Amino acid sequence: LKELMVFLDVAVFEIILAYLEKRDWKEAFFSVLPQRKGAVPLGEANDLSKHATSGKEDQENDSDSN
Repeated sequence: LKELMVFLDVAVFEIILAYLEKRDWKEAFFSVLPQRKGAVPLGEANDLSKHATSGKEDQENDSDSN
């Protein structure tokens, strides 16, 4: 738990530093977060989930036709 707290402290510090450089919270936040976590802005999260769902449906329909 202590290691997680140190990691979070460092991440918050890096986000604040990035904000001071970029003057944009969204850009700062997403420049610090690891890409592998798949974080997206709230408005974009809904758009991506719709595309992911439609993509799965297309794959299922393709497999049914075989």
